Amino acid sequence: MKLYFTRHGKTQWNQELRFQGMSGDSPLLPSSYEEIKLLGQTIKDVPFAKIYASTSKRARTTAEHINQELVQPAEIIYTDQLKELGLGKLEGQLIHEMRGKYSTELDHMRYQLDKYNPERFNGEPIEEAIARISAVVEQAVTAGEGPYLFVGHGASLTAAIQAMSGKSLAELRSMGGLKNNSLSILETEAPQHKPPYQLTLWNDDSFLQ
Repeated sequence: MKLYFTRHGKTQWNQELRFQGMSGDSPLLPSSYEEIKLLGQTIKDVPFAKIYASTSKRARTTAEHINQELVQPAEIIYTDQLKELGLGKLEGQLIHEMRGKYSTELDHMRYQLDKYNPERFNGEPIEEAIARISAVVEQAVTAGEGPYLFVGHGASLTAAIQAMSGKSLAELRSMGGLKNNSLSILETEAPQHKPPYQLTLWNDDSFLQ
């Protein structure tokens, strides 16, 4: 069974270099719709059993526009469990300004998640984000229908996909973070309902070039 993952299209806050997080949100850029269309056309022949999407508007809109390109449109299930990593006081703030206050924490978030501690800005522990996303994926795999598409966010999906492929916390950022509208694939064979799954494609956006 193949499990497809993508990050939402680029947003206004992505362009402005602001943190979005779990509760923050901003509109997709006009240029993002063409990139989402290209992604949808790339996977248009995949007979998805279901699409799971974060309830954040940027992810919902991305999922809906991908679905419009599919030969066999699928039911979209929206879930808070696929939301972005909660960033507390950082949400909506400019990244460069927050680096002045939380440089150590932000370095750990980007490069060393085994050392990441978001308590100072009331953020969500990375382990909790991984657990909620993995639960959605494992539940879908257990249903046994597949393939599935999961539409989520950069920080949380990066960590969760790598964790489900068997990597430790210290290794989760070793391959970098997910780009907007990129495609990643995990594969699993029945009756393997629990990770680790095999990572067969990571962060591919060649179809956008």
